[in-house]
Amino acid sequence: MRSDGFSRFVIFDHTLTPRQAGRTVQRLLEIDSYRMMALLALPIARELAPIIHQAESELSSCMTRLEKAHQSDESMLLDSLTHLGARIERWDAQHSYRFSAAAAYYELVQRRIAELREVRIAGLQTFGEFTERRLAPAMNTCLTIARRQESIALRIARANQLLTTRVDISVERQNQALLESMNRRAKAQFKLQQTVEGLSVAAITYYVVGLIGYGAKALHARGYKVDYELVEGLSIPVVLLLIAAGTYFLKHRVKRYLHPAADKT
Repeated sequence: MRSDGFSRFVIFDHTLTPRQAGRTVQRLLEIDSYRMMALLALPIARELAPIIHQAESELSSCMTRLEKAHQSDESMLLDSLTHLGARIERWDAQHSYRFSAAAAYYELVQRRIAELREVRIAGLQTFGEFTERRLAPAMNTCLTIARRQESIALRIARANQLLTTRVDISVERQNQALLESMNRRAKAQFKLQQTVEGLSVAAITYYVVGLIGYGAKALHARGYKVDYELVEGLSIPVVLLLIAAGTYFLKHRVKRYLHPAADKT
């Protein structure tokens, strides 16, 4: 490659047939074309190197914060990892095809050099060695950047998964605490309901016994020999049992109406 941007080859023809000479020239032109196509990824790799280094530093900082984070910091960490992962995916979507193309062109260069079937001349460097020394470092740089990009994407995914698992565990703990609180409230309401039912039975018994007492007093006032106080006293257990049985029967019917499947099982 000269300063004017053109590559020049000198081929000495020693007993080459026209076909052999044409194939040799064709392979040399293909080698140079594929070499330049492969080198198109080198400026991108150089541009991405400091960016990926910064992203790796950010990821390391996020992992350190994740190790010592409290529950209140999880949302901020998840947001940071999400933004970092989005940037890495954007870079991969923009440049992965160029790195893949560079690797393919590099392989084509090596195949075309092998097809030349060079024979070493003492004291001279072969064309393959010359090309390899100029091209291999650039391709290694591109390969390293591509691998680093894939590696940081996988590390971000693992960190995101760890943080998501941690958030899920925190949410499950909160849900468990909420369910326990609801369970305690349900038990308290059930006990309160039982107390209210007992008071209701007592109140209804009181009023029913009072009505029976009024009836007995009316009979006593009409001249019948009825001890209305004794009638009231004897009616108390009977009325209490009847009202308690009626309340239990009504509650059982309502339960069967609200939960028919549980009643069948």
